[in-house]
Amino acid sequence: MPLSLRLLQCIRTMSPYRFITARCAPVFVLAILCAASLSAQAPARPNGAAQSGVYLVFPFENAGASPRLDWLGEGLEELTIQSLSASGQQVYSHAGRTTELERNGLPFSAKLSRASMLRVAQDLDADFVIFGSFTSDGKSLTIESRVLRTDPLMLLPSVRETGSLDSLIEMQSKLVWRLLSENDKAYRPTLAEFSKGQRPLRLDAFEHYIRGLLANEDEPRLRELREASRLEPAWPDPYFALGQTYFTRNDCTTALSFLSHIPPAHDRYLEALFSTGVCRLQLNQPDRAEDVFMSLQNSLTGNSKGQQQAGALGADLPEILNNLAVAHARRGKTAEAQVELRRATDLDPDEDDYPFNHGLLALQSADFTAAAAAFRDASERKPENPEDRALLVQSLEKAGKKSEADQERESAAEALGPNALQSAHVDVKPDATFRLARIRTELDTTALRLEIAASESASNSAPSGAAIESAASHIRRGRQELTAGHLDSSENEFRGVLRTEPSNAAAHRGLGEIAHRRGKLDDAVKELQASLDARDSALVRTMLARIYLEQKKPDLARAEAQRALKLAPNYTEAKQLLEHLQSSKPSGGAQ
Repeated sequence: MPLSLRLLQCIRTMSPYRFITARCAPVFVLAILCAASLSAQAPARPNGAAQSGVYLVFPFENAGASPRLDWLGEGLEELTIQSLSASGQQVYSHAGRTTELERNGLPFSAKLSRASMLRVAQDLDADFVIFGSFTSDGKSLTIESRVLRTDPLMLLPSVRETGSLDSLIEMQSKLVWRLLSENDKAYRPTLAEFSKGQRPLRLDAFEHYIRGLLANEDEPRLRELREASRLEPAWPDPYFALGQTYFTRNDCTTALSFLSHIPPAHDRYLEALFSTGVCRLQLNQPDRAEDVFMSLQNSLTGNSKGQQQAGALGADLPEILNNLAVAHARRGKTAEAQVELRRATDLDPDEDDYPFNHGLLALQSADFTAAAAAFRDASERKPENPEDRALLVQSLEKAGKKSEADQERESAAEALGPNALQSAHVDVKPDATFRLARIRTELDTTALRLEIAASESASNSAPSGAAIESAASHIRRGRQELTAGHLDSSENEFRGVLRTEPSNAAAHRGLGEIAHRRGKLDDAVKELQASLDARDSALVRTMLARIYLEQKKPDLARAEAQRALKLAPNYTEAKQLLEHLQSSKPSGGAQ
């Protein structure tokens, strides 16, 4: 069964499109979540769907229209994404693309060459790139688009449509159908059949929606989105965007009122449900939060009858497990919380929140030795976090291990500064640990979306062997196996790619992550360097820098972080790491 792509970190700094909250580091999210996600009724993918693969859409270029129509660039991108998604294709969201542009040091609105588009597509393991342009004389509109295949590399013929501005949505739907049908002779749905799956929208409502998503400030964003929802009251997308905007403002009461409008069959329902659960925790409603996260967990692992029928993921997401554990802990279900946190900790070896919360549970039980072990794990994952180290020191002291506590205190002072632990002093009384628990507010939806789409595709069609056996398909399967913690299976997929493509950057990166999880840091460095030899990447250089930091080689870590920022000056992860390294006193061991 084809499995999904997982990106390392998700989107901590959201683009102007605020559809999605996702982890970012590795982040990137897809705009295709099937109704099968929480419903036993899985919509069948059209017979003869386009050639199997993942699409990446770029904004269309304004090639002569009035600047007043600049919003159409992102508008046509979004319409293309929606059309592809509605027809059963796997497609990256706008947010997924903008995050990768950030990593390449490019603004989200940058005009890119085809070579730059190809590089972004390769980094995201996308199979097809869609780009285009539009012109208008104020009355009529001409849209031109084409597809760039990444493996094997091929630029497919362009497709053009002309019509009135008022017919924009219908024109773009027809253009997408032509892209699919004219570039793949096996694609059988007629235009009428394709159009039945598309949502009819008022053009003015769609324009308000896009302008709202593009707004840089919350107030104009909310004003535009509210107008879109007023004009199209049955359209869930503006409600979702409104809910996520209030969610990012920590206005959970208002956010819940909008998120409640998202139906289970909507492609962003799981994201809305996740945000709902987070709000329930933040409003101190652990019983309702527990219900939400248990529903999410059951839908992903196939514990519900409907999901067993529809084809569930059979995999866990650590963000959901963590928040479910917090809800369990607040309800006094310590044993259940410990189980969820152990699984989350195993799934994501780079995140310190999960062992941190595990340490809090141990403190509640006055098991200070176990607490110290958990906080040590957390501090090794994120050496720059003073709170992790402060609780490690305090746990060691309460466990009667004064000499170890003194050593950790000295180590923290050397790495973080003499006053770091003092400023991070925390109250470890049992009633205070609830307030210290870390709630994950961003969901990595990349694996979630592609996995559900792949599961649905496997149950409703039989893709041809040529598409399945492409390098990108092996990479996606390898990343999904890595996400699920199946390191051996993941390694087999990546090594299978290298047998035919010895310099495949994504495969070497995947092997580097596997070696890192297994604690083989030297092997991880070797594989990441091989990835960089094949294709330079700010993401991989940042990963390499973090491993050097674990190896106590701060000078090498600093050099890699600097190289990452030279490639991508706006890459948040690299910035944060370099700031930590610049403020830390070198402790030796550099080469």
